[in-house]
Amino acid sequence: MQALVYNGPHQKALEDRPKPVTQAPTDAIVRITKTTICGTDLHILKGDVATCAPGTILGHEGVGVIDAVGAGVTRFKPGDRVLISCISACGRCEYCRKGMYSHCTTGGWILGNRIDGTQAEYVRIPHADTSLYPIPEGADEEALVMLSDILPTGFECGVLNGKVEVGGSVAIVGAGPIGLAALLTAQFYSPSQIIVIDLDDNRLAVSLRFGATATVNSTDGGAAEQVMKLTGGRGVDTAIEAVGIPATFELCQDIVAAGGTIANVGVHGVKVDLHLERLWSHNVTITTRLVDTVSIPMLLKTLQVGRIDAKQLITHRFKLAEILQAYETFSTAADTKALKVIIEADQRSAGGTPPTAGA
Repeated sequence: MQALVYNGPHQKALEDRPKPVTQAPTDAIVRITKTTICGTDLHILKGDVATCAPGTILGHEGVGVIDAVGAGVTRFKPGDRVLISCISACGRCEYCRKGMYSHCTTGGWILGNRIDGTQAEYVRIPHADTSLYPIPEGADEEALVMLSDILPTGFECGVLNGKVEVGGSVAIVGAGPIGLAALLTAQFYSPSQIIVIDLDDNRLAVSLRFGATATVNSTDGGAAEQVMKLTGGRGVDTAIEAVGIPATFELCQDIVAAGGTIANVGVHGVKVDLHLERLWSHNVTITTRLVDTVSIPMLLKTLQVGRIDAKQLITHRFKLAEILQAYETFSTAADTKALKVIIEADQRSAGGTPPTAGA
């Protein structure tokens, strides 16, 4: 089968790999139909994620069809269409019983990290009964790919951890896919202000279309002052860090109001400064989290009834054979205006449909 393989920092290749087989009774083999690329994959390629060893197939998102199941799988059978959670959960360990699937003692974020992932024609899914979700009849597969990771991440790590409330004020630092997912799901709670901050005018324009009440371009270094003007000098109740670099975490500290919350979502590859000399007296809460995907069933319902339009996050489409081009497009988003890319993996094609922008 074809698969996108991480071969060390800044090295990746589309390679032929053996089709996976079940290794435990609770495994399932899924034939991938659609997958995508995550910002975390770019962090891996930069060498920021030490747990991902060279030779690993990347990817932790996608939808597909059950190809085979182990003897211990009871919820699924070959031929079933499924949504893959980016987090594998046994459902039985101490952490799973707390709803902290990301810290499952035999799972967690392992796909495309500690074990081979979804950017391939087939993938092995451990703990299949509790790590896969049946796809409802008539559901849009492309939209469902957004439920594997980015929508639960933006919602759980940003909105829930950030304690977004009715009438509150929110700033989202970073208008990439995760920041936009936080923007979409923050609106469940009807905050009075959602300010989106980014360097890219195109993404700021997208943010306004997605429901932001105001945007700030941070290129000139004056973002904090602009946010303070927008909030009457008070700052925001919730500052969501959705980039993962020192400058954006520091900006969140500059704009959070007394009694507010900084919700870190970004994957940080280097240390950041925590300015306790300013914040020690401000009753500020700082939260961190790896997505648990406990919200997937709820988000699936909101998607089905049209409460949220996840498909608007998709801008480009590729075949699996074009995945290197997809990575180039995704990693140069300022030029390509890419948000999420869909990679169709259910048939081999050297050419296929050209990617389309703005879809």
